[in-house]
Amino acid sequence: MSTVSVVDADALLEGLNPAQRAAVTSAASPLCILAGAGSGKTRVLTRRIAWRAATGDLDPRHVLALTFTRKAAGELTGRLRSLGLHDRLAAGTFHSVAYAQLRSRWADRGIQPPTLLDRKVGFVARLLPAAAKDVPAVDVVAEIEWAKARMVEPDGYAAAATAAGRRPPLDPAEVARVFARYEDARRERRLVDFDDLLRVCRRDLLRDPEFAAAQRWRFQHLFVDEFQDVNPLQQALLDAWRGDRLDLCVVGDPNQAIYAWNGADPEALRRFPKRFPSAEVVRLTENYRSSPQILAVANAVLLGGGRGVDRGGALQATRPDGPVPAVHAYDDDRAEARGVARAVRDHHAPGATWSAQAVLVRTNAQIPAIEEALAAGKIPFRVRGAAPLLEQPEVKAALADLRRSRGTFDEALADLAASVDEAAGTGDRAEERRANVDALLQLARDHAAVEAAPTVPGFLSWLSSTTRADQPDRQGDAVEITTFHAAKGLEWPIVHLAGLEQGLVPIGHARTGEALAEELRLFYVAVTRAERELVCSWAAQRRYGTRDLRRERSPYLDTVVAACAALRAGTDPVEVGKGVATPAPASPPTRDRPHRRSRTRPDLPRAAGALAPADLDDDGRQLLDALRAWRTEKARAAGMPAYVICNDRTLVEIASVRPATPAQLLGVHGLGEVKVNRFGDELLALVGEQRG
Repeated sequence: MSTVSVVDADALLEGLNPAQRAAVTSAASPLCILAGAGSGKTRVLTRRIAWRAATGDLDPRHVLALTFTRKAAGELTGRLRSLGLHDRLAAGTFHSVAYAQLRSRWADRGIQPPTLLDRKVGFVARLLPAAAKDVPAVDVVAEIEWAKARMVEPDGYAAAATAAGRRPPLDPAEVARVFARYEDARRERRLVDFDDLLRVCRRDLLRDPEFAAAQRWRFQHLFVDEFQDVNPLQQALLDAWRGDRLDLCVVGDPNQAIYAWNGADPEALRRFPKRFPSAEVVRLTENYRSSPQILAVANAVLLGGGRGVDRGGALQATRPDGPVPAVHAYDDDRAEARGVARAVRDHHAPGATWSAQAVLVRTNAQIPAIEEALAAGKIPFRVRGAAPLLEQPEVKAALADLRRSRGTFDEALADLAASVDEAAGTGDRAEERRANVDALLQLARDHAAVEAAPTVPGFLSWLSSTTRADQPDRQGDAVEITTFHAAKGLEWPIVHLAGLEQGLVPIGHARTGEALAEELRLFYVAVTRAERELVCSWAAQRRYGTRDLRRERSPYLDTVVAACAALRAGTDPVEVGKGVATPAPASPPTRDRPHRRSRTRPDLPRAAGALAPADLDDDGRQLLDALRAWRTEKARAAGMPAYVICNDRTLVEIASVRPATPAQLLGVHGLGEVKVNRFGDELLALVGEQRG
C-alpha cells in the first residue's frame, strides 16, 4: 500500500491561482503545462503528483519524474516529502534512470557491463587526421554529441549539419569520418558514452518485450520537467518508456528553450498538442518573481521576437512596483567593468547581502574584466556554472606555449597576440575561442602594467592568484558572476546584464533565423532572472588582442530603452515590442572590422525602419546640420571619434522626432541614460532653438 500521509487533497490546492489549480487537478492525459518564467512550475508539478496520490489517482511508487539535473531531482523529491508523500518516488535525469535500468538488466543476464566513457576529448583527439591535429578536439566532440542527441548516424552527419546551419571545425565530411572512427573504436573497446546509455536503453525496450513490460509496470505515471530542453534521443526513450499509454505530464516554457545548439528540440513542446490530440494544455502566466517594470521589458522583448517565440507566454505581474530598468553606455569595456562594479556597490544597501546581486554576461571571455573590477572595488564575488577561463582548451594551449617561451615577456606577449587568430580556427566556437585567448592576452597586459619587470613565470604566478581559483569569497556572501546560459533556473533581487552589444547579444555566429530566435530567447531568460531591479550596459569600444574595435549596442536594447521610456511616460510599454523584428542573420561580426577611422568612412548599413537624411523635411535637415556641428565640437573637446558621442542614425532620428523631454530622448536609438544625463539638456536646447 502507498504510504501517503493523511493529507486533505483540498489543502494541496490552497494558495494556487486558477491556472495553477487547473494544472494540478486536470483529469486530462496527456497534460501539457506551459509555465512561464517565475510562474511556479515546480510548485505545480509537485502538487499535481501529491494531489493525484492523495485522491487515489496514482500510486507514487509507480511514478517516474524526469529532470535535467540531479539537483532538480533532489529538489523535486524534497518538496514531495514536505507535502506528505514519503514513498520512494523515482526522480532523476534521463541518463541516470537509463543507466540504472541497464545495470539491472545486465546483472540479471550475467552480462559484463561495458565501461562508461565519460572523458571523450582525449579519445577523439587521437582519432583526428594528421592534417587536423591543431583542431580543438572538444569542438569535434561537440559535433558528435549533437549528432547523437539528434539520432544522426555518421553517414548522415554531413547532410544534417549542413541543413541545420552548423559550422563544424572541420569539413562536414571529415567530421563524419572522425565520427565513424569514434564509433568503431568505442565498440571495439566495449565503451559506451552518455548518449549510448539512452540509445541502448531504448533499443532494449523496443527489442525485449519482457524488459519493456517490467519497466512500464514499474513506471506507470510519467512526468517531465523542462520539456523544452528534450532532444530527439531523449524523446525517443521517453516514448519507449511510455509505450501506448497516455499517462504523461510535461512542463516547459517554449520561451526558455536555449539549448537547440546542443541538440535540444524545442519543437517537441510546441508540437505536443498536435501529437496528442486528446491532450489538455494549461498555460501559467502569472509571474511571482519579477516587478511589473521588469516584466514590461521582458514582454516587450517577446513581442519583438517574431518567429521562434511564444507570444502567448507574456507574463502578468503579481509583485509590487519597482524601479524602471536602467541602460548605461560606456566608452569601452574596461570603463563598463568599472561602471558595473560601481553599480553593484551603489545597490548594496546597508544590511543587504552581496549575494542579492548577480552580473550576467553572454560569454566566459567577458568574465575576467568583471572579476578584476569587483576585486579592485573590494567587492566579494564568485563565478558560477561555466568552466573557468583558464580551463578552456584554447587557453590551456596558450598557457602551455607561454611556459615554453624562452624570450622576454614582451616577446612572449607578441607571440600570444599572434596566436589569437590561429587559436580560433573555424566552427561555431571560433569567435568564442578567439575571445578567450584575447581575454588571456588582456590579463597579461594588465600584469605588465603593474609589474616593473614582468616575466612569464611571474605572470603565471600572478594569474593563479587573481583568478577565480582564489576568489574573495567562494562560499559565503558574494556577488554571483555567470553566463546567461548558466543563470537559467536562478534568480536574484538585482541583476546586472553586461556587454549587451551586437556580436555578443546576439552572438556573432548566430546567422540563421533559428539561431537568432534562440539568442533572443536567451536574452529574455537573462532579463527574467531579475526580481526587483535590472541594470543593462554596453561598451562603444571593446579590446580584442591588440585592437580596439568599435561596437554597436545590441538591437534588443532598442526594445528595452523604448519600453523603459514608455514606463516613465506612463504609456503602454508592451506596444513598443510590436513590429520590432528579430535581427536579420548577421553579417560578419563587428569584431572582424578593426576600428580605423577614415574621413570617407561610409555609414553603417541602414537598419530596418531607420531614417536617412533624405527622409527629413527642410527643418529636419537644418536641425541635423546643427546636431552634427555640436557632435564635432564635443568629439574634438573629448579627443574621441564623433560616433562615440552619437552616431548618424541617432542624430537623424532626433532631427525627425524632435524630442521635447528627457523621457522622449531615451526612446531614441543610441541614447541611453548615461548619454541623456550627459548631453540631454544640450540636445533638447538644440531642438528647442530649431522649433523657435
